[in-house]
Amino acid sequence: MSMLAGATLLASTLLGAAPARSADGPASSADVPAEFGSDWHDPVTAAPPVTKPSGKSCEVTLAEAQFRDFTPYKGVYTPPDGCGDRWSKVVLRLDGKVKGRQYDRLGYLHVGGIEIFRTSTPQPSPDGIEWSVEKDVTRYSDTLRGSHDVEMLIGNVVDDTYTGVIDVKVTLTFYAGRPATTPDRVLTPTDGTLTTPRNSERIVAEVYATGSGGGCEEYWYLTVPEEAPYSCKATGGPYREVQIKVDGRLAGIAVPFPHVWTGGWSNPFLWYVVPGPRAFDIKPIEYDLTPFAGILNDGRPHRVEVDVVGVPEGQTGWSAPVNVLVWQDAKREHVTGGLTTHTVGDLANSSAYTPGSEHRLDTEGAHRLTVAGYVDTSHGRVTTTVRRALTNTSTHRWTDGENFDALRADWGDDESVTVDGRGPARTTRTQRTYTMDGTTTLGTDDRLRTVLTLGDRATATVTHDGRRTAWSRLDDTYTGDATWTVNVPRDQRHAVGTTSERYRLYGSDGCHDRSLTTVQGVLTEDRRGCRGH
Repeated sequence: MSMLAGATLLASTLLGAAPARSADGPASSADVPAEFGSDWHDPVTAAPPVTKPSGKSCEVTLAEAQFRDFTPYKGVYTPPDGCGDRWSKVVLRLDGKVKGRQYDRLGYLHVGGIEIFRTSTPQPSPDGIEWSVEKDVTRYSDTLRGSHDVEMLIGNVVDDTYTGVIDVKVTLTFYAGRPATTPDRVLTPTDGTLTTPRNSERIVAEVYATGSGGGCEEYWYLTVPEEAPYSCKATGGPYREVQIKVDGRLAGIAVPFPHVWTGGWSNPFLWYVVPGPRAFDIKPIEYDLTPFAGILNDGRPHRVEVDVVGVPEGQTGWSAPVNVLVWQDAKREHVTGGLTTHTVGDLANSSAYTPGSEHRLDTEGAHRLTVAGYVDTSHGRVTTTVRRALTNTSTHRWTDGENFDALRADWGDDESVTVDGRGPARTTRTQRTYTMDGTTTLGTDDRLRTVLTLGDRATATVTHDGRRTAWSRLDDTYTGDATWTVNVPRDQRHAVGTTSERYRLYGSDGCHDRSLTTVQGVLTEDRRGCRGH
């Protein structure tokens, strides 16, 4: 049985967290059932909550809807009264509930055409679950200062079998106080083109890239070339790269995050309480486009487009909306500049298939890009140099019929951005590593077992004139082991499973360290504290 078979998401082109905790604390071993029942602990993640300033705040309801089908929620957003129009922080909160039976679903939220939130949902228990997600959306303050149309969709199917109606409420809380430093403008391309203000001095694009839609691109990391006998094919194999282009010229490259939704790897019992990293708060990929500011600042529309390398031609399954964040020079009407360096390395992408009683596909991929440019601002010439290097290695093993299916993969995304011209040169370097190590086995007794470890890791350092001034280190590790009987009614699955997550974030701004453990859907451990730091 393919690990794809039991985890279909919504069949459409659509698609962080601080989830609610049950009132109960962790259970003792005596409270843990022998197998999954009809209810389990509300979803929870080990990620840190969004910090909130003290003092005055104002709340606005952004959306309130019950999703039964693919009809979007439509509304109107109006900024709050009483908290000014320059805020120290803006926090989005989604509260959701669902009961019955339902697949995982993907969703988006747009304000004024700007995507400010992308998420997926947990799978419910028959008795019902509740969850919540919080996200810092202060960066979208420019959009939130005006009244705009709101559109939200969590595409869903409700029928005699899939009974779960997804009930959500989304609010924004605005905190008064010293205004945060935010982009002056937040834009999105129209028909693939964008016109930036002529005095832009810093430009950053963000792309909410997800493989989705219920097809093979949801599991892009498992696809194989045409010659290999596997259920999901892609001409070039599993290597994916999210590229952003300006007027057809490559402007940024990135590794997509290998999301696993809450039905993933044919085993929803892995995710009922603890979802995979980033499943509830889908983070955008960021690209610093400042080297192209001199080109973009001519007052004309420019093509800004996203391509996903490796997707078979004509095949859908990726959603990649773009926001463009712009910082302007208040003392100049027109900031001129130029692109000085544009070096694109050769794209390495090879997959070697080895047939046998256990089929094997070994993949290696890599790519490099260096771009540099300058802008002549009211405070002098500023040069920005962006270097990015991507790597991917994976080994995929499976048997005929895919009753044994295993993947071990890692992805690297090493980026440095150097800004020179306003005092000592400042370099921000971020080294991201994503890992996946899992095996699904279907025995002759129809017992399906999945053992899986996922890793989301990153180190970041900021240096001024070669001296480190800030740093952070993230290690978010999920592990799970769950077994259930397939092809039987729900009450005969006899499912068992243990899962855990440890989220560690250390750095010059402090630390967060939280560990969760569940057994048969019961939260048995919730430990906090910066241990071993």
